Amino acid sequence: MRHDRLHPERHRTETTSWLRAAVLGANDGIVSTASLLLGVAAASVEPGAVLTTGVAGLVAGAMSMAAGEYVSVSSQSDSEQADLARERAELHADPAHEHEELAGIYVARGLEPALARTVATQLMAHDALGAHALEELGISDHSVARPLQAALASAASFAGGAALPLLCALLVPSSMLMPGIALGSLAALLLLGAGAARIGGAPVARATWRVGFWGALAMGVTTAIGALFGAAL
Repeated sequence: MRHDRLHPERHRTETTSWLRAAVLGANDGIVSTASLLLGVAAASVEPGAVLTTGVAGLVAGAMSMAAGEYVSVSSQSDSEQADLARERAELHADPAHEHEELAGIYVARGLEPALARTVATQLMAHDALGAHALEELGISDHSVARPLQAALASAASFAGGAALPLLCALLVPSSMLMPGIALGSLAALLLLGAGAARIGGAPVARATWRVGFWGALAMGVTTAIGALFGAAL
């Protein structure tokens, strides 16, 4: 039996952009905050001061992520808008040339020249700038840069990740502060790596090992530096 009705398809690439941003922010939040807490704790600082440092690190890190993402994506948005303005001017100055240029793109993709020109004509009649933006610049409504959205998403994911080591520091006894932070943060990193791999369709074991290794290395180095400075003071 034939099924002629269209059915929805979901592809892994549809999740790539938001998944990368969310994983990057959460991973940074866990690793940087856990490393900060462990480094300060290794310097023999009182538990209350360790928590205060962690909260300050969460706020500073979230604001830094938001500011950095906003500036970065704003620069991308400025470049996109400049390209669109130039494309708009070219369409106004020489639409015939732009039509041939668009048709040439479709010919290069395998369409017959006559069909390519027909497609170009119909698309330009519907939305000339949108067609050229997509085919020449790779810019669409779904991919256009959104600085504020990117800034808020980065800050939220960082804060969510950073909250996990702080929660460990609050829940474990003072005598188990460092092991509790280290083990809890490492477990969170492993879960993050595994979850991201499953959503993205990547090998779970490799992604989990990769996230865990670099997180443990960062925490270990920071703890050692904190202990050295603590002993020196």
